[in-house]
Amino acid sequence: MSNHSLVPVILAGGKGERFWPLSRKHRPKQFLSLDGSGKSLLQATAERLLSLAGGWENLWVITSALIADGVREQLPQLPEANLLVEPEGRDTAPAVAWATLEVSKRYGKETAIGFFPADHWIGDQQGFEKTLTAATELALTKPAIVTLGITPNYPSTGYGYIEQGQLDNNYEGLPVYRVSRFTEKPDQQTAESFIETGRYSWNSGMFIFRAGVVLDELETYAPNIIHPLLEKGIAAYEQLEKKSIDYALMEKTQLAYVIPANFGWDDLGDWNALERLAKENQKNVAIGHHIEQDTQGAIIYASNPDEVVVTIGVEDVVIVRDGNVTLVVDKNHTQQIKQVLKLLQGDPKLEKLL
Repeated sequence: MSNHSLVPVILAGGKGERFWPLSRKHRPKQFLSLDGSGKSLLQATAERLLSLAGGWENLWVITSALIADGVREQLPQLPEANLLVEPEGRDTAPAVAWATLEVSKRYGKETAIGFFPADHWIGDQQGFEKTLTAATELALTKPAIVTLGITPNYPSTGYGYIEQGQLDNNYEGLPVYRVSRFTEKPDQQTAESFIETGRYSWNSGMFIFRAGVVLDELETYAPNIIHPLLEKGIAAYEQLEKKSIDYALMEKTQLAYVIPANFGWDDLGDWNALERLAKENQKNVAIGHHIEQDTQGAIIYASNPDEVVVTIGVEDVVIVRDGNVTLVVDKNHTQQIKQVLKLLQGDPKLEKLL
């Protein structure tokens, strides 16, 4: 593959609120190191894509104005021209549309572009590259919007699913299917029935296509997003509808393909992900200093190396100690962190904790 066969774009605008209090407005999830490696999720994502991009000059990042300086600090090698800064986040459809336009201006409409969230964990780099090589080959061969599906290893209710339709072909030895449909996050029973069929994969939010193909599809299915951008560029941003690319395009297009992949993946949705990343079946998972008695199933994160978290006689809790906030939450209630942040919002004393 030539150096320019894929232009990767990292989607780095998310807030990652369910990782509060470690994740704050100016320090969102993608700036955190959650695996103890010292590298942030954003840095690990960029590193993972560098060889496919053929170097920093072909790697792009799209982010929001609030955290653009943080991105520059984290990725000093990224050329300034490759950093697209949204005046405000409008979800993924405007981000994908604008980035695709900008990339096509530089490289032309026949270029293959890939979109990658900044906050995923990938276990098998070689498997990841092989899957992307297959996806790029497919995108360059025919009008296709290729999604990477993740072969499920448990009936998750936290992910959207992709149902595979007929087998299309093999690329790089990997089977490629037409997408039959995208589904929203299912309940437990539905998730179990999906997995039994063997026809469903998790929607990873990663996709690859030729620039011109998606610009045409947006013209058909999301004219209210693409037209203002074509006419006014970034000046149109404030008026664009907040919409995910799944709603705006993926659920409507007839050109969606899926490659079910198995390269060890986690979207690190909330604190419970730390437990999934800790390979050994430990009694507790701790980043930072933790002293325990009669404690099990605990997830502990202390950001200050001089502080100690002590637990006695508790189980299945998440305890996060960061600066001026301590969070203690039952592992089954981590989804509720977002609701707590809403309570902090109108209170001048508490707002600074966000």
